[in-house]
Amino acid sequence: MSRPFSPHNSSPPGSLVRVNGKIRAREVRVIGTDGNQLGVLTLGDALTLARTNGVDLVEIAPNATPPVCRLVDFGKFRYEQAKREKESRKHQHANKVKEVQLSPKIGPHDLGVKRDHAIGFLCEDMKVRVKLRFRGRQKAHTEFGFAVVNRFVKEAAAWGQADSPPKMLGDRDLNVVLSPLPRNKRAKHPQQSETEEPEEAPKSPERPPAPDSAA
Repeated sequence: MSRPFSPHNSSPPGSLVRVNGKIRAREVRVIGTDGNQLGVLTLGDALTLARTNGVDLVEIAPNATPPVCRLVDFGKFRYEQAKREKESRKHQHANKVKEVQLSPKIGPHDLGVKRDHAIGFLCEDMKVRVKLRFRGRQKAHTEFGFAVVNRFVKEAAAWGQADSPPKMLGDRDLNVVLSPLPRNKRAKHPQQSETEEPEEAPKSPERPPAPDSAA
């Protein structure tokens, strides 16, 4: 007996999504290629319908009764899933605030390292709190600390902007929060390859042609 969808009869290693012949339920609720519900079908009928439409049968809700499956190209499904996960991580990062600590006497090299860390966070859509602490007699010359922080903000301006001017919190801490610029206005990540190609949807292997109904 030939297997349905031989190129797609099993899910890729490590995948938690059942596809085509790996689906175990006898009956499944099917969502069509246009997003409309097609009702409850036997697994065999659902596989035949997927083959006729030149797509895969992908189980998207295994714990439902009966399980819910979608008629979709599995390569496209994985691409959409990866995009959703990426957007989810982006929103999670947007709620995170990373902290970079400076000192009034920080050297140019150390300042550059701290700046590069901040730029990396901004490129991941995270806010950055820049904190400079004055110690002992340094509190009498806060202008040096302001100069350091303002220079830091200026050098990171292509990736993030200050929510408000740097300000003192108490008599020891100078703070400013940088928010990432929108992606279309933000400079490219310094460590990103200039030859990096844009992300494309993965291609699925060719499937056997649908049965000829006229045969």
